Amino acid sequence: MHATSLSSAPVSIHPTAIVEPGAQLAAGVVIGAYAYIGPQVRLGPASVVQHHATVEGNTSLGAENTVYPYACLGGRSHDLKFKGGNPGLQIGDRNVFREYVTVHAATQDGTLTRMGDDNFLLAYSHVAHDCQVGNQVIISSHAALGGHVTLADKANIGWSSGIHQHCRIGYCAMIGACSKVVQDVPPFMTADGNPASVRTINKIGLERAGFSSAQIELVRSLFKHFYQKGYTRSEAVAALAAHPQADSWIVQNILQFSKNSTRGWA
Repeated sequence: MHATSLSSAPVSIHPTAIVEPGAQLAAGVVIGAYAYIGPQVRLGPASVVQHHATVEGNTSLGAENTVYPYACLGGRSHDLKFKGGNPGLQIGDRNVFREYVTVHAATQDGTLTRMGDDNFLLAYSHVAHDCQVGNQVIISSHAALGGHVTLADKANIGWSSGIHQHCRIGYCAMIGACSKVVQDVPPFMTADGNPASVRTINKIGLERAGFSSAQIELVRSLFKHFYQKGYTRSEAVAALAAHPQADSWIVQNILQFSKNSTRGWA
């Protein structure tokens, strides 16, 4: 074994796999046949890299991640502004990367593409350079995130959707299949179409996330406030100060999202 083991617990490396000197493998890591692990890679406890998968570059994975065949994590940025250095990719725990998924490193030296915990990336999906992905996110097959996209926790990106560079997708928001997203999608909402626009609340997603009936009705009232009363966004944000539940975390989440939004809302 050429890698550095971080524990005396068993590490399993198939004889045909290539693990470069310098790679760090924690307890219980499994490397499948014909997989490739680069010299700067750090794999956390009980992570599995299946046959023909690649983890390369300045890439760290936490515990219990699974990388399926032909996925590639940590590849160099597509960004033409890349000028060398050692940008990287940082991944948390218990993420699943299905077949042919690609997640790229950041562009500028010393910066990171980041992904949290418990995310599920379906086959052929792509996360570009400098994206910031939260926790419990689903990215469906063939969907792609452009550079610098931010996905908040529990966001759900539908099949074959494309998210434009620098867009922000809010907490528990849903993007419908085959959508072209060119503006920010606020928390709790469902956006669909080409270009995508907010159609309704993400009721099913909210129920699955444990929202109460009262909380879902609050979200519905916010949808009407922003999308059915004829306000501009700035007028709607200002009017929220008078909302009877203005101090609730749901309202505050939307207000904070608005404050950080730079591309306008879908």
